[in-house]
Amino acid sequence: MTSNVIKPAGIREVTVIGLGLMGSGIAELVARSGRRVVAIEINQEFLDQGMARLRTSLDKAVTRGKLADTEREEILARIRPSADIAAGVANADLVIEAIPERMDLKRTLYAELDAACRADTILATNTSSLSITEIAGGTQYPARVAGLHFFNPAPVMKLVEVISTVLTSPETSETLALLARDLGKTPVQVSDRAGFIVNALLLPYLNHAVRLLETAQATREDIDTAATVGLGLPMGPLTLLDLIGLDTSLAVLEVLQAEFGGTRYMPAPLLRKLCDARLFGRKSGRGFYDYRHSTPAAAAEDHHPASVPAEVALIRDSDGLLDELASQITAAGISVVPQPSARTGLVIVAADPKHRVLDAALAAGHPADVVGIRFIDAGDGKPRLAQLVLPDVTAAGTAAEARALAAKVGLHAVISRDRPGFLTEALSYAQFNDAVRMFQDGYASPSDIDTAMMLGCGYPRGPLQMLDDAGPANVVDVLDAMHAATGDPAFTPVPLLAEYATAGTRFRS
Repeated sequence: MTSNVIKPAGIREVTVIGLGLMGSGIAELVARSGRRVVAIEINQEFLDQGMARLRTSLDKAVTRGKLADTEREEILARIRPSADIAAGVANADLVIEAIPERMDLKRTLYAELDAACRADTILATNTSSLSITEIAGGTQYPARVAGLHFFNPAPVMKLVEVISTVLTSPETSETLALLARDLGKTPVQVSDRAGFIVNALLLPYLNHAVRLLETAQATREDIDTAATVGLGLPMGPLTLLDLIGLDTSLAVLEVLQAEFGGTRYMPAPLLRKLCDARLFGRKSGRGFYDYRHSTPAAAAEDHHPASVPAEVALIRDSDGLLDELASQITAAGISVVPQPSARTGLVIVAADPKHRVLDAALAAGHPADVVGIRFIDAGDGKPRLAQLVLPDVTAAGTAAEARALAAKVGLHAVISRDRPGFLTEALSYAQFNDAVRMFQDGYASPSDIDTAMMLGCGYPRGPLQMLDDAGPANVVDVLDAMHAATGDPAFTPVPLLAEYATAGTRFRS
């Protein structure tokens, strides 16, 4: 049936089945493109709710000046609500299914579509977690079935994942990608595996953040700050988990774990415990943060902040990484000495995410007074985040003094335990490894992987571009150190990453 697949210009009537949050947004998007839409729900009550949601969205667009009154009426005139599936799909060039994520419901629906649709009608599912291959395999014409995964809110979010199964014809995938562009979206192509691109990369990263929290690597606030300030992401991982819903995230991780196995997708015990306690995030009022007040509750302020030490020992490294810091401390009126003495309140060494700060602390002879510092810059050489790294032997007051010093000289600082990768590298480098594995396994191209994460998650640069900027060899060294320290095979650099590191090759030209 591949030769019978309809072309993008021929898609004039689209049936959207399921008018929940996603379905109503998809129906609005398609109608805005000038196409006729049949909007189908299981009964009149759900149909009325879905159409009301769609009208509210259009009304907001008019209020914001993004749509004229006449345009809204023209869009609504192109949408025909119906509760009759057979009649609603009879003339459809494309059917987009957005019903609940239950395979039994989808199997029943696709059997109906087989009987009611034309042979050249494309069937697209908006599923975010179920096997599209399993859905297609039960249909009469599996070559015309593919995934068309929109992101919420569909009229606004630019990304669409076009998912092909081993049964999908190239013409079907090409048509859906071209249609997505015609709808004003940016399509990325991916083969049918759990999580597609975005969820398969996002959820293990979020899960890793939970592991860092439950193993006391850092506070929730510092983990989130490491991501937003250090990596430039729009939201910290724990805040994002609260927004997505901890129960939803747990369910996606379980799907990923079932397909891929390994520790990377195994839900962190703390995530499961919070779900057991019904602390699901924003929607329940509490998750990693407390939302029962006007703003999320943060950790209590320290009403007895540490004073800034009068003398700081700065143990220089051969790369001059601490030269600028020495100038800043001196400018703040604090004495800087090259080696600690009895008068020294704080000893600072350059921290390397591949090595323990403890070794430098022992070499300095004052391990309880030593703090490592690792600067993260925005690519312009100017530090935007200082990671203060504490060996477990560091005295409690030393950490407070280090944070007070950072505030005094105007550094945005987070505190991390002395574990390879610290915070920013631990979070990001493990995800870079996942992204390379995706490319290595023929799952998606480097450009589609980066585009998906930028448009789907608001990344300023895609993970493979960030990997190139960090240097593949450096990333391999840090991952090796993380693997050696934890024994977790998830941190073993994938073969393609190790090969690129050895050859000095970049993933993005």
